[in-house]
Amino acid sequence: MSFTPHGKHLIAGEWLDTDLKFRSEPAHGAAHEFSAGTVDLVNRACEAAEEAFWSYGYSSRAHRAALLDAIAEEIEARAEAITLIGTQETGLPEARLDGERGRTTGQLRLFAAHVRDGNYLDRRHDAALPHREPLERPELRLIQCPIGPVAVFGASNFPLAFSTAGGDTAAALAAGCPVVVKGHSAHPGTSEIVAEAIHAALQKTGTPGGVFSLIQGGRRDVGTALVQHPFIKAVGFTGSLVGGRALFDLCAQRPEPIPFFGELGSVNPMFLLPNAVVARSAEIARGWAGSLTMGAGQFCTNPGIAVLVSGDGADVFAAEAVRALEPTGKQMMLTDGIAAAFRQGRDRMAATAGVEHLLATTCDGRAATPSLFRTSGAEWLANHALGEEVFGPLGLIVGVADEVEMLAVARSLQGQLTCTLHLDAADTDLGRRLMPILERKAGRVLANGFPTGVEVADSMVHGGPYPASTNFGATSVGTLSIRRFLRPVCFQNLPKELHGGDIVDCVGTPALRRRRQKAHGLPPNPPPSLMSVEATSQIERRGGN
Repeated sequence: MSFTPHGKHLIAGEWLDTDLKFRSEPAHGAAHEFSAGTVDLVNRACEAAEEAFWSYGYSSRAHRAALLDAIAEEIEARAEAITLIGTQETGLPEARLDGERGRTTGQLRLFAAHVRDGNYLDRRHDAALPHREPLERPELRLIQCPIGPVAVFGASNFPLAFSTAGGDTAAALAAGCPVVVKGHSAHPGTSEIVAEAIHAALQKTGTPGGVFSLIQGGRRDVGTALVQHPFIKAVGFTGSLVGGRALFDLCAQRPEPIPFFGELGSVNPMFLLPNAVVARSAEIARGWAGSLTMGAGQFCTNPGIAVLVSGDGADVFAAEAVRALEPTGKQMMLTDGIAAAFRQGRDRMAATAGVEHLLATTCDGRAATPSLFRTSGAEWLANHALGEEVFGPLGLIVGVADEVEMLAVARSLQGQLTCTLHLDAADTDLGRRLMPILERKAGRVLANGFPTGVEVADSMVHGGPYPASTNFGATSVGTLSIRRFLRPVCFQNLPKELHGGDIVDCVGTPALRRRRQKAHGLPPNPPPSLMSVEATSQIERRGGN
């Protein structure tokens, strides 16, 4: 199935052109001309999204689930064309595009099921107590409600799973929020055909066109206008620390500040504990090499740092890592800009005092081979620049003097998406000492594995303290990510005639009350008067809420 992009923007159900153009820069195959985004298109898309919100935001969960399922079906119907244009634009192999497409459609269907289930609404109901003394209690109901239109910035490294119909878009649509996507210039053709799939799904389900818009390319002022538009109520972003921080600051400086859910940068350190190193350093090194070079090292969960105690075991690990990495052929970087940044980071690392270059790399044009460096724990602690992400197939081994220095290296870390422990049973004591540090530093802590696989599931967290993300309480993967685009609303003494379906379904929360009473040392079933005065005072004195 062939596909030739027409190069237009999708704005509220219409394919629109502009006079300003740009050309794609594919890894192979023909380049195509695309219409570049403008501030006027941003205004039109955001106005359409706001208008659509008044119907879509209050549509049934069944309707939203049907839309998500329909998008998945329409993407699958274009599978061959998506893989063709995606491999041409990114240089990624067909198997990677096929797998990422499956992840994308699976994610959409997971959210469809999650919406149908309804548990994400966190429905709560406290019945009225009209005879409570000294004051009666009103009836209270709570549900999570959609916040309004959401802006999504497509990622360079995942043309499907973190782009036009990726996790941010799926979560926002599931919540009931219209989406305006700013497509990434690295893969505009892929974005266009996925937008066609979404457009077809909107038509199939009778959903307003303003629920989804795609704006391609454009100057920096287009992104600025999007995050500053008054109708946009949140932003989802996956990209660089510099670009993400600039957008984050713009969101904070708005007259009405909005949340910016940015996933920015992480070196995803691994801590190899002594007994695990003695038992299986070669095995761990080979696994690390595979994870380090997956997708040419262009995963946000790429484990760029390996920390272990210096000695014979560390030398074996380093030698085995070199042997595992050496045969790796040239891999295609996603864009010329990413390749140039990789060369810069590699050269900066090579020129750093106290850093040994174990494996040289080549990076001609967009084709790169892996690079490996080694330094000491003391050098790491003295030079914070060693902890900066180099996006690409580059690894750094940090040899620490002892367990005390390993703990110091862990404490020195900035926020991370992941931290990994490789340990055996005899390493449990050191592992226990590391755990409080690592869980404070990362959104996901792994044992005896590698972080490059991010499961799309209820329990997944893909986020972490800054600079891994700009909101440590959120995740961009898994069903919990829907919470980013919801806010709790309490309905007090609301007449039944005004109840929507989701409000009616609110249920009592006796289990929640019992947990709260137990936590504050209260009797299990106090009389209403006690709960209203004495119990409330106890909770306030003990710092409850």
